[in-house]
Order: sequence, then structure tokens, then C-alpha cells
Amino acid sequence: MQIVSALSDISDRYDALFVDLWGCVHDGVRVVPGANEALRAYRAQGGKVILVTNSPRPRAGVRKQLDGFGVDPEAWDDIATSGDSARVAMYRGIVGTKVWHIGYADETDDGFFTPPSVLADALRIDRVPLDEAEGVVCTGLADPFADLDVNRPELLLAKTRGLKLLCANPDIIVDRGDRREWCAGAIAQLYSEMGGASLYFGKPHPPIYDLARRRLAQLADIPDSAILAIGDGPQTDAAGAMGEELDLLFITGGLGAAGTGTPRLGNPDPKKLAAYLETEGVVPTYVIGSLR
Repeated sequence: MQIVSALSDISDRYDALFVDLWGCVHDGVRVVPGANEALRAYRAQGGKVILVTNSPRPRAGVRKQLDGFGVDPEAWDDIATSGDSARVAMYRGIVGTKVWHIGYADETDDGFFTPPSVLADALRIDRVPLDEAEGVVCTGLADPFADLDVNRPELLLAKTRGLKLLCANPDIIVDRGDRREWCAGAIAQLYSEMGGASLYFGKPHPPIYDLARRRLAQLADIPDSAILAIGDGPQTDAAGAMGEELDLLFITGGLGAAGTGTPRLGNPDPKKLAAYLETEGVVPTYVIGSLR
């Protein structure tokens, strides 16, 4: 493992990047200082950048969100989202055609419930009350700051009825600025702990990496050995990269900032970093405090 001071220290070893978004490129409010510049410089050298995110939104919704955060469109080539992977599976009927939806009360879903153009034979999906549902689709939480146990009664009913839960975002938590909030993955984890069946399509699971490779293949023919994964989530980004046998640049200033002793825009404390990586089971190729 090597602690680096900038992406440019190692970027010439790779032809493509699979880059996580939340915690690496933006913090849920604004772009991370230095991220635009680092990715633009990499692309200027001929490198390809695929943003690989556990966002439940389809690609178009994420693109719109990035504009609002100040992420430069010249900093990336394409986007692979957990939402797109999950949406294709949903419209193939993986949890039935009548679904009970768990998500933000006021969300528009940015097209999640619009049939994907890549499917010529997409099924019709209807959102219905829980007692009429054939399956559950979770894109988020109605209140991402509430205690998860408020969801137990409805999840128990879903489990009792034998419903499968499609999770459009395997992340457990994210930090939106200075506030930590629950994600869809927390509901899926709780449902599994209660004995229900949860289906995942984002990191660390293979479907989103298959999608990322397809997006990359439309740009260039690049082997896995020339792809560097970048992320801050131990159980999502890191576990996914390790499972896919991709080299990993682990960002310590995101979810692991406190545990690794990483100051804002600085690098981690070596002793705290070693303990953190051992506890989380992460074996990165490189480590950096923030993407810069």
C-alpha cells in the first residue's frame, strides 16, 4: 500500500478510472476541492473516466445532480449507476409487476419508474399499496434521518408475505455536507436481518461493474489491469474493487475521515489508517486523503 499526495502520482499507470461520486467527487452539497482539476488533467492525458455510483437515480438524473454540485462535465466521460442496473432488473420483473415503493416522500425518481430504452420488452410496473404488492422497491427513505426501526412494521408484513426487496442503492450511510443520513442499503440490510430477501445491483455487487465495463467499452478497449477504482466506502467501493480484482485508490477523507484521522484536504494518520483498514478488511493499492 502506498500513500500518495495526488492522483497524478500514479495516473500514468492506468488507462481508465472507475470513480465513486459521493465522498470522493462531491459531498452531497458541492464538489470536493481539487476533484474537478484532478479528473480533467487525467482526461487531458487520454484517460477515460467512468463515474460509478450507488445513486438510485438513472444516469440522466445523476448528470443533472452533478451540475448542481458544480462537478465539471469535462471531468468525466460516462456514468454507471446502481439505479440503472436495478431499473433494468425491475422492468424485467425481478420483483413482480406490482411493487410497493420505499423512497423520499417528494422524490420524482428522475425516471426510475420510466421503462429503460435498452429494453424492447419492458414489463409494465405499477406502484401499489403494500397489501397489493408482489415485491418491494427501495430507492431511499421517506425520512433519511429517522430511526430505522420505524420501518419494521411494514417490513415485517412484507417479509411475512414473502416479498423480495429490490435495493436501488446498497449504501448504508452517506454524509450530506456535515449531516449523516441513511440510504436504501440500510433498509435492505434490516430486511435481510429480519429474514427477508434483498436483491442488490450497486457496489460491491457485480451488476454495476458489468454496466461500468459496458460504458467503458463504448469508449475504448481497456483491460481490467489498466483500470483503477477510486472510492471511500469500505464495504461498497473497496469491497467491490477487491472482488472485481481492480487496483484501488482508497479515499480516507470521506466516510472514514474520523477513523483514519484524515483532516480536511489532508492525508490520514498512518497509525490510525492501519488500524482502520484492518478493522474494515480493506486492502487498497493506494491511499489518499481526498481526490486531488
